[in-house]
Parts: sequence; C-alpha cells; structure tokens
Amino acid sequence: MTLPAILPSGATNFEYREMLAAQYANFKRSLDEKGIIFSFSGYVSEGILFSLGEALRQKMTLEDADVTTVKKVFSVFVEQVQNIIRYSADRIGEAGRSELSSGMVIIGMQEGDFFIVCGNVVRQDDVPRLRERLDHIRSLDRDELKAHYRQQLREAPEDGSKGATIGLIEIARRASSPLEYDFEEWDDQRAFFCLKVSI
Repeated sequence: MTLPAILPSGATNFEYREMLAAQYANFKRSLDEKGIIFSFSGYVSEGILFSLGEALRQKMTLEDADVTTVKKVFSVFVEQVQNIIRYSADRIGEAGRSELSSGMVIIGMQEGDFFIVCGNVVRQDDVPRLRERLDHIRSLDRDELKAHYRQQLREAPEDGSKGATIGLIEIARRASSPLEYDFEEWDDQRAFFCLKVSI
C-alpha cells in the first residue's frame, strides 16, 4: 500500500490525519483477515531476534497454544530470522560488528495450522543453488529427511553456507507439509526470496 508523501491538494491537516488513520486501519484489517498474528519488516540483528522471539513465545503461550506447537513455531521462527541475518543481500553497517540485515517475517493461522513466512533479498548468483537445495529437501519423506540431516552433520559445510542446509532441513522436519518457496527478480543482481512453512 502506497501512502501519500505530501498533503493532497485541497486537503486540510485534519482531513489528512483522517486519511492516514483510515489507510493504516485498512492495512491492519487486511492482516487480521489473512489470519496474521505477528509481522515484522525491517532490519534485524541477533538482539532484535531475541526480543521478537520472546514476544512471540509469550503471545502464543497466553493464547494457550499447544506446547509442542509453540516449540515448533518458535524454532522455525528463529531459523527463519537467522537466515535473514546471515544471508540477506540487503544489509547496512560494518560486517561482523554493527551490521543489520533486512527482511520480513510473518506468522499467522490458516485452516487451523500456523504458518511462518520469511522473505529477504538474495544475490541472483545464489538462487540456483538455493533452489536446488530446497527442491531436494521437498522431495524427501520423514525418514529420508532424518537420514539427510545426519549426513549433513557429518559433512563439512559448503563454502559460505554458514550451515544453511542444516537449518533448512531442521525447518522441513518441523513442518506439517512440504516447504513452499518462490523467487522474484529484484534487480539485475538480486532476487527476493520467500519461504513459507506450515506447522
């Protein structure tokens, strides 16, 4: 949704404030209608991850969600945000110190199941390898995922992977259905990667 950057021609400050409230109220209603209970978009760090995770855990606990479900949703949420922190191609600050990575994470309810959607910008060069990993993980059943996980633990991680394959396998093992993913071209060098997990 695009919000006006300046006061529309002929509108008073009072009228503009009313328009502003209506636009954001509509945005909030749209989130509610889609079953979204938690959403974040912006720059994240390990510290922000901890704070967001605690807020999410508390909300789900207060709503008397099943303990096993809370653990799965929380675990997948942490993995998703860590993927943003490690792999987002949209980042600011000094590497390894005050660096912040940009992305979005959304949690909601759909037909009785929780879903976690994570999105961030990745390099175009990384898309084929990431697509190959996800397609392979999606093709495995529960026992095969378990075996693949053990195999990956024994092998040295690929250059620059930072444990990405292990994290994706852990997410898939907690999911109630195959992972859903997609890419959209962002510019010549980057693409927007989106991963949806149902629990």
